[in-house]
Amino acid sequence: MTDRTPTAATPPPLLTVVMPVYNERDTVVSIIDRVLASPIEPKELVVVDDCSQDGTREILENAARTRPQMRLFRHEVNRGKGAALRTGFAEARGEYVLIQDADEEYDPTEYPHLLKPLIDGHADVVFGSRFLGGGAHRVLYYWHSVANRWLTTVSNMVTDLNLSDMETCYKVFRRDVLERITLEEDRFGIEPEMTAKVAALGVRVYEVPISYYGRTYAEGKKIGMKDAFRAMYCIARYGLPARAERRKQGIYGEGRAPGKKAKKSEPAGRDKDGDPKVYS
Repeated sequence: MTDRTPTAATPPPLLTVVMPVYNERDTVVSIIDRVLASPIEPKELVVVDDCSQDGTREILENAARTRPQMRLFRHEVNRGKGAALRTGFAEARGEYVLIQDADEEYDPTEYPHLLKPLIDGHADVVFGSRFLGGGAHRVLYYWHSVANRWLTTVSNMVTDLNLSDMETCYKVFRRDVLERITLEEDRFGIEPEMTAKVAALGVRVYEVPISYYGRTYAEGKKIGMKDAFRAMYCIARYGLPARAERRKQGIYGEGRAPGKKAKKSEPAGRDKDGDPKVYS
């Protein structure tokens, strides 16, 4: 494990990128270097190796020795993406925290686009949507796209958010907002859980369109049908309490910043017609 604590000469970063990794020896160095080359400074990269067995661990150890912006943490047993994210979130020091997969399906050059609503003071959480038509999108599995849209629709019905891509990897949080959420899921159920618990807070959620360079199962894709069923369970488990909490707080149907009241005529994070604002 490597750790580099900020000093007076090295203030906390603007952005922490949290990267969970499991058996990604073919792509991990490339994506690390792409993250570190992304046009956001200052930043740090927190990598969590979830007990990789294919040589990724040794590759990461070598990479960490020569990349001062990278901090490496390891799980001694495989615990899943959600558990790796919890480890990474606990180590984050940036004002904003962004999730980056290690498989090169998502493009780090889009970080400024993702951060803009946050830096401009409009958003507390930003989702990068693969379905808003903002960039290149590899044509792959039809039924995967159907499942993604269906899970997003069911999640929206429960949380009363109006997202187009709940399952996206690219989620960016103000760190103080993320610290208000207690996460439990160990695997891919972390995505609907995070979405539901963000909804329960009533904070301002934005979407921005992103590109998507999907890969096949032969190329290492890991998510499968059992994860879709788990996602449905998580939508109910975490989404229904979130819905009740929004009603209890009187924020059902709108988002607002912590401690701030939204204007009645135009709720924070929505346009005059009541739909979530989208950065293009």
